[in-house]
Amino acid sequence: MTDVATTPTGTGGAAAAVDHEVVVIGAGVAGIYEIKRLIDLGVDAVVLEANSGLGGTWYKNRYPGARFDSESYTYGYSWSRELLDEWHWTERFSPQPETLKYLEFVADKFSLREHIRFDCFIEAMTFDEDGSFWRLRLRGGEEVTARFVLTAMGVLSVPTYPRIEGMDSFEGPSFHPFDWPAEPLDLTGKRVAVVGTGATAIQLIPEVAKVASELVVYQRRANWAAPLNNGLISEEEMADIRRRYDEIFENCRRTAAGFEHDADRRGFYNVSAEERRELWDRLYDGPGFGIWLQNFLEIFLDEQANAEFSEYIADRIRQRVNDPVVAEKLIPTDHGFGIQRVPLETGYFETYNRDNVTLVDASETPIERVTPTGIRTTEGEREFDVIVYATGFDAFTGAFDRLDITGVGGQKLRDKWADGPKTFLGLMVAGFPNLIMLAGPQIAATNFPRAIEPAVDWATDLLTHIRAHGYHRVEADADAEQAWHEQVARSYSMVLSGRAQSWITGYNSNLSGHEYGKTRYNVYQGGAPRYLGRIGKEATEGYPGVHFA
Repeated sequence: MTDVATTPTGTGGAAAAVDHEVVVIGAGVAGIYEIKRLIDLGVDAVVLEANSGLGGTWYKNRYPGARFDSESYTYGYSWSRELLDEWHWTERFSPQPETLKYLEFVADKFSLREHIRFDCFIEAMTFDEDGSFWRLRLRGGEEVTARFVLTAMGVLSVPTYPRIEGMDSFEGPSFHPFDWPAEPLDLTGKRVAVVGTGATAIQLIPEVAKVASELVVYQRRANWAAPLNNGLISEEEMADIRRRYDEIFENCRRTAAGFEHDADRRGFYNVSAEERRELWDRLYDGPGFGIWLQNFLEIFLDEQANAEFSEYIADRIRQRVNDPVVAEKLIPTDHGFGIQRVPLETGYFETYNRDNVTLVDASETPIERVTPTGIRTTEGEREFDVIVYATGFDAFTGAFDRLDITGVGGQKLRDKWADGPKTFLGLMVAGFPNLIMLAGPQIAATNFPRAIEPAVDWATDLLTHIRAHGYHRVEADADAEQAWHEQVARSYSMVLSGRAQSWITGYNSNLSGHEYGKTRYNVYQGGAPRYLGRIGKEATEGYPGVHFA
């Protein structure tokens, strides 16, 4: 194949020489698969990874309790039968060390490390309009140029810290779980504060409580959670999973959320209250997202149905927490169960029955400041040895904002997205040529790898199309981008989750300076099958929403 970097331009001149035809940003789940596709095609490509090792999310999130909430065998790659036959998932929901080991196994099996540069933090990237290529400036001053840039930075790769006065004054260790120290951190006998009760904290808190002498949890707003019900995978079960892999991945493709779990379509109001309770009891005691995704569709759409189901979950929480006052504090009152992404937990609610654990309701006694020795609320000060700020992420757009991306005419991507992301199919952005996002905002809300693989395949097929025709520039059409943005916005009006205060709607991004309370249309909520059909149609029809030069 002809190297795009040296093909003629559309105006008759020679295209500028570049270091690489393609740079992939990030060596996580998406970046690993993308570099595999590119080197198989003979493309001059390199992955630039900010960390010292591969894995992305699963390299950084090494806090106690970190693990999948997707079934392991639905999260792994589907593109290599040999890989599927060789790897044995040991737990139904893989812990972080095993997941990282899996990704390292994939990289080593396919000799991908030689195509990855580690410790390459990109500070800025600018599109060179004259030469139609990207200039990427690394920390330390090095510049790398590439005809095309494919971003694989991860949806949750920029942590958000709270804005509490005095945080820098604390004399002990303090950090976000995403920045958990790489060196072993022994919390045995320590006094620990955890600020936040989101999905990460819900995994972390039970583990810390087992070893800390004192654990104080500061809760801003309660979150619903349901049991993970994890278990080991035997050799026999793994053998059965291998036989069923084609069926498993086909089931993931046809379900709205990209899991094997499919909704109960009998109709909420077509069955008796007793039958509904029977289903809920079975799902609550089952593994994974079944309690959420195998439920009646009406809980996502109908406020009365959602309220009845939410009260069922509230009763289950009350049964697990000994102190009725604490139990009520752990039950959300500002949103129903399932209209935000549901955290899955292992013994989370029982943790508050321990003598060494205290829940502080920050809505009743707000945090005033962090002191050199602890945290002071309106009720007084507590002293700690360690503070963990489990306060979420600047989801979807945070990694792009941090990168300082400049497109055509000097436009900054962060400025274009100031009121929320606007993309074409979650894959491209008008005004930013030769940039393709593999895990960008406005892709389908789905089991992450089941969205990543189609995105990588779509991007790779587009690059193949570009190379075959000798193009050197590709850009999303502005009208096509606007049409997709409007479709994403409409998808929010169809479901109760479109009105939730969650990272899906940009609620947590206010911590990073975005306008508080303004909905950001971060994901497409019309379901994975519709999304995959739409991007497939775009490719089949010859990319009518894309301009080539």
